[in-house]
Amino acid sequence: MKYIHILLVACCCVGIGGCKKFLGTRPQDFLSPVNYYSNEEQITFALAGVYSHLGKSELYGDRMLGRMGLDADEGFYSRSGELTGVSVYEVSASDPIVSTHWRWLYEAINRANLLLANIDKPSMEEKKRNAIKGEALFLRSYYYLMLVSNFGGVPLILEPVGSANSVNFPRATAREVYDQIVTDMKTAEGLVLTAAEAGHGGRVSKSAVRGILARVCLYMAGHPINDASKYAEAREWALKVMQPQEDGFQHALNPSFEGVFMNYCEDKYDIKESIWEVEFWGNTQGAYRETGRVGSNNGIAYSTDPPDPKFAYSYGFLNPTGKLFRLFEAGDLRRDWSIATYRTSGNPAVKTNWTASQIYERNSGKWRREFEVVMPKDKNGGAINFPLLRYADVLLMFAEAENEVNGPTGDAYEALNQVRRRAYGKPANTPDPAADVTGLDQESFRQYLQDERSRELCFECLRKRDLVRWNIFLPVMKAVANLIDGEAPSAFKYAARSYNNASARDELWPIPSREIGLNKALTQNPGW
Repeated sequence: MKYIHILLVACCCVGIGGCKKFLGTRPQDFLSPVNYYSNEEQITFALAGVYSHLGKSELYGDRMLGRMGLDADEGFYSRSGELTGVSVYEVSASDPIVSTHWRWLYEAINRANLLLANIDKPSMEEKKRNAIKGEALFLRSYYYLMLVSNFGGVPLILEPVGSANSVNFPRATAREVYDQIVTDMKTAEGLVLTAAEAGHGGRVSKSAVRGILARVCLYMAGHPINDASKYAEAREWALKVMQPQEDGFQHALNPSFEGVFMNYCEDKYDIKESIWEVEFWGNTQGAYRETGRVGSNNGIAYSTDPPDPKFAYSYGFLNPTGKLFRLFEAGDLRRDWSIATYRTSGNPAVKTNWTASQIYERNSGKWRREFEVVMPKDKNGGAINFPLLRYADVLLMFAEAENEVNGPTGDAYEALNQVRRRAYGKPANTPDPAADVTGLDQESFRQYLQDERSRELCFECLRKRDLVRWNIFLPVMKAVANLIDGEAPSAFKYAARSYNNASARDELWPIPSREIGLNKALTQNPGW
């Protein structure tokens, strides 16, 4: 049962046979504050509206899943006939995908601002009020994190926009935006529920706030902010997630890497590993739904029409690079789940294994629609959730920050090796020479950690920002272009185009020309 559903059980019953999932509702879409936010039910629906933008097609519901170049050196957009736009780093300030991405983020921020401005109006239990306030404050900060990490400094709007005339907001500096994010997330951390109280990854918990704060601090420690003092803060926030929580709850890795993604496909929660995730629900049928294209965009291609009902349509937009494929060492079980070993066709569907040399033909394999449980399966909308923060990421963030602060200590190795042991099918907390890494100096540990993040987190929309903060984005992209030119089959040479297209300006997207036209105080990013 998803968070959206659970909250609606608490706040209302919808008269078509039962209570509907929280993000699957139609929040009573921000009516005038004079008439709205007057009771707990309306506040809860308003919070649903703030969460719901995570799953919009302009964000994690579609376009970020393989169509915005976020996978960088890990994978390429596999449509040779569509070699323009942000997916292949041939983007302009009028690009509709970039423009609507910006617009929906600010719409989500305004929803959060409206809720925060009216949170004290209704009479309700203070713990519930505080939790809702904390979630809204955190979500607003997360939307700002998505903006500042992809566009640089942006207008910092912390109050509801009252009219169409209130549009001339200058850009804050990136540092100012990050500082506001940290301030607001720290406030939210003291208000939201613990992971055990939340009970699942659909709801923002203290663990989610702490883990994302670790990510924010790593972004600030790296390029272009370059505030090395933030490594120590990142270490502390990650450590707070790794330690037993206030109520004794302990996060841990799922014993099976494959099992993590099977849970997403089968609509199961595992709050120990999957700390925060974007929720999707339904199959585009019926009045209440919040579907996404997880497994459709970024899964194993399958286009037989009519389809085998078990498998469902998948575009297979994401193929791996040879670089990613070779990062996995012998015995690493993650490779053949993250990168599909087979192709699928026919009805009934038949799986045909790729040969050892067919690397560029393969698809991302983490999310497999054959395991999706909502029936009938829809071509363009399903219920597979998408991870925003996994415990494995927290361990790797801690290892990275610990290495930067104190060098490759035993604690840094243990956090890294827990992830690696699980990758080799070993118990995460038991040292094992088959998986454990030892004997690295600070620089070689740093480089190893950078590769390990790709092995563990590939195709989870994190790689481009990692390369940028490490200040290696452009040389890595050019190296992959050369690799593809040298080794890819002729039918896949086109994949080098996006890597050759990348330039220094592509560390950030352009400020949308539409927004500059509406907001006369905006300025454009360098190079655009």
